Amino acid sequence: MAETKLSCLKDQRWSLHGMTALVTGGTRGIGHAIAEELAEFGACVHICSRNQQDIDKCLDEWKSKGFRMTGSACDVLSRDQRQNLIKTVASTFHGKLNILVNNAGTSTHKKIVDYTEEDLTTIMGTNFESGYHLCQLAHPLLKTSGYGSIVFISSISGLKALPLCSIYGASRGAMNQFTKNIALEWAKDNIRANVVAPGTIMTRSLETYMSLLHISLDKL
Repeated sequence: MAETKLSCLKDQRWSLHGMTALVTGGTRGIGHAIAEELAEFGACVHICSRNQQDIDKCLDEWKSKGFRMTGSACDVLSRDQRQNLIKTVASTFHGKLNILVNNAGTSTHKKIVDYTEEDLTTIMGTNFESGYHLCQLAHPLLKTSGYGSIVFISSISGLKALPLCSIYGASRGAMNQFTKNIALEWAKDNIRANVVAPGTIMTRSLETYMSLLHISLDKL
């Protein structure tokens, strides 16, 4: 009896029933896992990705599991597409959003002297500017929900220097500091902001990075 009661309390503690969430870059890797986990806890989740076919494939997969998921194509590097994304989310969730997960990101690993202006624009735009702008756009929806939570997916590269990661690390470092400022300014609106800095997680991006360093994944 006691164990059953404890289990019920745990379910209530972690329940996200009635909550809404947006996860960027939600079709693979960390974003895919986050989106599915939120849905498992009962949230209605909207994902975005650049490729509509990838979105449709994921939605079919999640539908078979009984999850309430929607999705739309969005290249977060595009300001116009970010605006359209939030308009879609506002319409889908009737003007309210509880959870925003800024997960979408990109990386190009080079020596400092080899980076181009385009590399800088793409990496900083995708990893930092997109999250910054989406927070601005989503603020009214998060505030209206009465309980808003923003999560940035960063990296240990934003905390320590790693080989071939100068601009990528700078974008993550900027994200880390920005999260602190959001938490400070938006607490009065009952909006929390946190950043997660994963270490070694087996993703396609990690495989590419390890190959550049000539390090076998078997050694991780």
